Amino acid sequence: MATLALDRPLAVSTRAPVVEALFFATVLTVTFAKLQWEVAGTLSFSDVLTALFLVAFAIHRLERFDGRLPRAAAVTLVFFAAFLLVYLIGYFNLETSQSLAQWAKGMVKFLLHFLFLVAGVALIARRGQRFYWLSLAAFAGGVAANAAYGVLQLAIAEGTGGNLDAVWLQPITGGASRINVYGAIGGQDVYRINALTGDPNHLGIEIAAVLVLLLPLYLRLERDHRLRTPMMLLLSFLLVVELATLSRSGLLGLGCGLLVLALPYRHHLLSKRFLVPLGVVLLGVVAFVARRADFFEQVLRSRVSTQGQAVSTHFVVYDFIPDVLSQHPLFGLGLNTFSVYYEFVTGRTNFGPHSFYVALFVETGLVGALVFAAFVLYLFLRAGATRRIGLALAAAGDPLTARVRPLGWGLTAALVATLTSNAFYLTMSFYYFFVLALLVIAAPPAFAARLPRGRG
Repeated sequence: MATLALDRPLAVSTRAPVVEALFFATVLTVTFAKLQWEVAGTLSFSDVLTALFLVAFAIHRLERFDGRLPRAAAVTLVFFAAFLLVYLIGYFNLETSQSLAQWAKGMVKFLLHFLFLVAGVALIARRGQRFYWLSLAAFAGGVAANAAYGVLQLAIAEGTGGNLDAVWLQPITGGASRINVYGAIGGQDVYRINALTGDPNHLGIEIAAVLVLLLPLYLRLERDHRLRTPMMLLLSFLLVVELATLSRSGLLGLGCGLLVLALPYRHHLLSKRFLVPLGVVLLGVVAFVARRADFFEQVLRSRVSTQGQAVSTHFVVYDFIPDVLSQHPLFGLGLNTFSVYYEFVTGRTNFGPHSFYVALFVETGLVGALVFAAFVLYLFLRAGATRRIGLALAAAGDPLTARVRPLGWGLTAALVATLTSNAFYLTMSFYYFFVLALLVIAAPPAFAARLPRGRG
């Protein structure tokens, strides 16, 4: 018994790095949607990592007899319970076995992702600011790695007509995938980078959120800071890939996010630090496009056109909201079941709406929409709290204010970018949004410790 008592603290301490490693691996891979297998539904690599992390996190806490949660994690847990209640009540509106199967898939994803959000907030709040910055770096690094794969994917498709996914991904996943083919002009395919995501619009929306999140941090870096050049190169690279996705939703989100940053950083956005890299990127894009002007003119014209089925699809789905609410106004058709309802229109199974908000009202009704609105309000309040902490640090003369206040604005802009882009696309039910929410919720407790006593 004495030996067990002496060994136990060592076992607990050696398990902590495993918990952290699984956490970072999950955050890094949340946008790698193509890394998935069809096993009892769709099982993604990040979901496997999440399950392992949650088990390791629970064991680590149980071994320490530690059931405490910081306030931010406790509030997040309350939202988890509220969403869970809505989804469970929605179960009673299911009408077919197909709807039940889709509901079950949605519930598994929800449980994994929201529990990761709760545990992640608790973990970052305990570990502090350094752990927070590593978490942000893992998220941005994962999106950057995704984008880099997309560039290689595009280069091979343009150069040889080959399929990089067939060489690298299909042997691992066993599923068929490739770069998106938008169409053909003069017998030449038009490619849109989708990288490791399921769709170029998904990649465009995710990159837009990271761009506006990191931009204010870059703008406030000191002239001789070691990360200034790497961040400039990263932001420039991500902007190029954003344009290569040809995603209108992504550009809409990026534009709205920049509008949020325009007021507090209007002077920085007119500085050489911002305009010179932006000018270099745009000149490079113009020079590349000029080599095939006719080709890209037709591509651009098709993307800005407001005519055609692709555009009407983004608007016509809103007509389903009053139709469904007239039948199930409070709790909707049931989580993740829009594809079943929409099948008679598209003739396709497992086809989601081209709007997160349509899915929200159709699947969870007015009650689900109110719960989600409360959750979004909470996220904006947390981003605002981060900005206020930055102001308090400035008043105390703490140099960390040059990181925390820009972070608060970046998180606010990332939320706005994601919310607006999802008016015409569906990514806020994806795992990356839960990680973005994690970064928003965990920021105040991660940095509040630096506040002077009595200001926290």
